[in-house]
Amino acid sequence: MNLEVKVAGVTFKNPVTTASGTFGSGAEFEEFVDLSALGAVTTKGVANVPWEGNPTPRIAETYGGMLNAVGLQNPGIELFCKRDIPHLKEKGASIIVNVCGRSMEDYVDVVERLQDEPVDLLEINVSCPNVKAGGIAFGQNPDALYEITKAVKAKAKQPIIMKLSPNVTDITEMARAAEAGGSDALSLINTITGMKIDIHRRKFVLANQTGGLSGPAIKPVAVRMIYQVHKACKLPIIGMGGVMTGEDAIELMMAGATMVSVGTANFHNPRATMDVLQGIRDYMERYQIQDINEIIGCM
Repeated sequence: MNLEVKVAGVTFKNPVTTASGTFGSGAEFEEFVDLSALGAVTTKGVANVPWEGNPTPRIAETYGGMLNAVGLQNPGIELFCKRDIPHLKEKGASIIVNVCGRSMEDYVDVVERLQDEPVDLLEINVSCPNVKAGGIAFGQNPDALYEITKAVKAKAKQPIIMKLSPNVTDITEMARAAEAGGSDALSLINTITGMKIDIHRRKFVLANQTGGLSGPAIKPVAVRMIYQVHKACKLPIIGMGGVMTGEDAIELMMAGATMVSVGTANFHNPRATMDVLQGIRDYMERYQIQDINEIIGCM
């Protein structure tokens, strides 16, 4: 049974990775997960300087998922390179680093700093608000997405994955902009903007008012968008959005994903990634599939 997949020329032992921001850099999950058994660990977003994130409360449960407005709190690239990368290497993990920023220069700074680090891929989070363009996310404007992809690609030593926002009218327009800018792969979907109100206190549940909706509630949207993007461009896709089981992962792969990220599931089941991986194996056994690549984009 072959579980190996290839994304942007990099071979991974299986198609399961973690969704950025839901797994830290793996240390807090080691008691439950063998980091070297995963296809890769995708780290929490890292910026050129430490970010404090948003005020609390910044997490809220919803029906079929959760809202988060953490605001990409992170320790900054220097501490990340000193502490997190060596730890992941020591544990035998393949590493995908999620990169965030508030301006094009921020992203380029981080990518340049990572040039000589032993990491496999860079996932560029373009759902960050572009402070120089009135706060609209880089990933919500095809021209801005094209420009930032081009700028990052020019400085990156590792292949880059542009992480697309679903908060757009046409996801394929964004995918094509990233492809034209030189992206080596795409990941989607990021969270969908949502809101929750406490009707008893007449207050917003999140201090930020809005947050990103993730979990099973968004999986049908993820399946649809992955399918559309797979048809619209030639880049490999890392699929995410509501993956709780091996069967969920298979569904995203049939729609066109080469790898699958497990996110919200980690919060209530710290072994979720391992369970999803076992679920994929069980499915392949049940249907006598010898090579996982047979099902990628089979729809």
